[in-house]
Amino acid sequence: LLHTSLERCGLRVSGRQLYRVVMLSTRAIASARAALLPHAATHFVGLLCASMRHGTSRTPLRSLACGGRSFATIPDCKAGGELAQNEGAKRTPKGPQGIPHDTAVSIGGRITSHPVLDVPQREEIPFSWNGMLMKGLKGEPLSSALVANGVHVFGHHVKDNSPQGLFCASGQCSQCMVLINGEAAKSCMTPVAPGMKVEAADHLPVASQDAPLTYGPPPPIKETDVLVIGGGPAGVSAAMQLGMRDIGTILIDDKDCLGGKLVLQTHKFFGTREDCYAGTRGFEIGRIIDKDVRQYSSVDVWTNTTAVGVFSDGLVGVMKGKEYVMIKPKRLLVASGAREKFITFPGNTLPGVFGAGAFQTLVNRDLVKCSERLLVIGGGNVGLIAAYHAMQAGIHVVGLLEASKQVRGYRVHSDKIKRLGIPIFTQHTIVNAFGKDHLEGVTVTEVDENYCAIPGTEKKFAVDTLLLAVGLEKCDEFHQKAVNYGITSWKAGDANEIAEASSAMFTGKIRGLEIAKSLGHETGEIPADWLRKEQVLKEKPGPMTKREGLPVPPDEAGIFPVMHCYQTMPCNVCVTACRYGQLKVKGDSITGIPYFQGCEVDDCEGCMRCVASCPGMAVTVVDFRDDVEHPLVTLAHELDHHFVEEGMVVPVTDTEGEVLGSYPVEEVEVRNGRTLVTLRVDHDIARRVASLWHEPEDAWVGAEREAYEEASYANEAIVCRCERVTAGELRKLIKEGMTDENQLKALTRAGMGSCGSKTCHFPLERIFREEGVPYEKVSARTIRPLYVEVPLGAFAPHSVAP
Repeated sequence: LLHTSLERCGLRVSGRQLYRVVMLSTRAIASARAALLPHAATHFVGLLCASMRHGTSRTPLRSLACGGRSFATIPDCKAGGELAQNEGAKRTPKGPQGIPHDTAVSIGGRITSHPVLDVPQREEIPFSWNGMLMKGLKGEPLSSALVANGVHVFGHHVKDNSPQGLFCASGQCSQCMVLINGEAAKSCMTPVAPGMKVEAADHLPVASQDAPLTYGPPPPIKETDVLVIGGGPAGVSAAMQLGMRDIGTILIDDKDCLGGKLVLQTHKFFGTREDCYAGTRGFEIGRIIDKDVRQYSSVDVWTNTTAVGVFSDGLVGVMKGKEYVMIKPKRLLVASGAREKFITFPGNTLPGVFGAGAFQTLVNRDLVKCSERLLVIGGGNVGLIAAYHAMQAGIHVVGLLEASKQVRGYRVHSDKIKRLGIPIFTQHTIVNAFGKDHLEGVTVTEVDENYCAIPGTEKKFAVDTLLLAVGLEKCDEFHQKAVNYGITSWKAGDANEIAEASSAMFTGKIRGLEIAKSLGHETGEIPADWLRKEQVLKEKPGPMTKREGLPVPPDEAGIFPVMHCYQTMPCNVCVTACRYGQLKVKGDSITGIPYFQGCEVDDCEGCMRCVASCPGMAVTVVDFRDDVEHPLVTLAHELDHHFVEEGMVVPVTDTEGEVLGSYPVEEVEVRNGRTLVTLRVDHDIARRVASLWHEPEDAWVGAEREAYEEASYANEAIVCRCERVTAGELRKLIKEGMTDENQLKALTRAGMGSCGSKTCHFPLERIFREEGVPYEKVSARTIRPLYVEVPLGAFAPHSVAP
């Protein structure tokens, strides 16, 4: 069918080109059939022929399968056996096109193939949504099942009928509230179950008539030496120290497994192997620590358990499943992590606007493809990593915005996405998001050195997903309450200070020893090495370097690694990976720049362990041994590895994302869970090659200039998501002299919603600063005694009278 259709269109292709077309198109056809598109094959051929007829001889061919991220070009090899060259560089953006009217499409489906994650077969669970039969997968939350079925609007707000959808996916907000069998519940915290009758929360729940009740005994009280709230890297590390000393410990976490945010991460972690599992992927570390802590008999692990309040009598109330239990610990450790900050702009509550954690939950944990076109706000490590995760899931990332002059995360993370064609727009911020019942596009603008918008620089992007990665805020409310009530309490991990997971592990270990010592156990002094590493591992990205003064192997000197690492950071994975000890770090510090010290031909045997293990994918190996003019270069690749095969001619880039040319693939193999690709390249560029290249689509779709009025936009933005309170309402009262958050709450209901002011606290604090009121002069809000919503019946166990 392909060959005949191409011939009829007057398009001739070589055998190699036809093979390439067939390989890509059959995958797209299978994906289209899985999505129940009628006449999938014929439809695809029509699109392909139209594209080739109106394109050039080097037609961009994007596979419809797995998000359309295949290698960019059907290669034209030059005669005479010479290596094919890429005459073009980055594509020049086309002119203004405007926002298409059909941008808002049904986005949903499953990720059926992933370059890093296994896609397990799971039992299908039937449930109904507004009377329509749908299917989820066993063990996944209802929110993920709904998004996988193309449902993004979970209800409408009773105040203004605004659409409500998933935002945090961690139970911190209440945007995903639905009615399950007539009762209101957070869909992100409720596993899908057979026969569930789920309805949109378009109205307030109707309470059923009370039945006669027979009250049972009061909730049980469980006594323990230590209660650890939070099963992430800090909480688990502390629990293991306590378990080693046979100290009675209850470790609780609101998810169904331990690991915290580690379970959402597909990338390999920095640090040191012996201390914090560096070189291992986050979700694998989560599984390791979950298994390790359960070997201690004195540590009782309660998953699916949420702490709801710390009380003045020394009790901590928790919901263990549907049962309310009170725990009386002698010591309390709060390791509850952090929540994402929420920023204000018009349209910020539209379905399709996600926190980074929610996006990673859908894509990496639940394997739900929630997006087709994504824009990331925030150039810290979280935003840079999330953009890379989106690419792994086959989602097109149109760009990343960062208000500062340069990204704030590690350079190896920004280099990875630049090499994949994702544009990074520094000194840019968002103006507004627009759409009816789902995000359809955003307007962005350049900012000056004072972060003020520059009129006339606005651009519009057609996107269905906006990912907010603008920082984290400590979840330490339980610790604050405990201290206020005189309860002996510690905090660890992000609840203590926002830092990397590797640092959180050391914080947890240190807190574990401190707690053990306070209980009278002999622990000795806290190792000085632990204290030092805790500080080193939380260090921010260091200065850039040109790698001057480091040993450089001469050309034509056999085989050797090339380090594309230009920034000090706490990591020595490549050093420990080299079995001959030829890789070192400058100054012999974990934060030093790595380099290859060998200068002899046989100092490197080409084992590729450094390439396979480097978390930043910043190591390549150059091999001059069999052809000095056309050496081999081996690099790491983690995207669409099923599209990379021997014999292909693919484009390559340097560290900055500059295309160096297209070269043939000699070998593809998998090492340590990572695909290694070996290419034969020209002598002059061998050291510069850092990555394969994915041709980007045009990032911007329109440049219509609109008047930008900061005040009007800011006043329209929603600050309190739960009660739909705008920035304008709050500014008015603050300008009138109000500096008491509780008074603002009473007059506007800001902070009175079901999230308990978790999402609106940070933007409200910012509004005070913008209005010239130092926050230390503000009377802070009173934090609720209950952290999450709890059915009243949970506090009074009962059974229905016959």
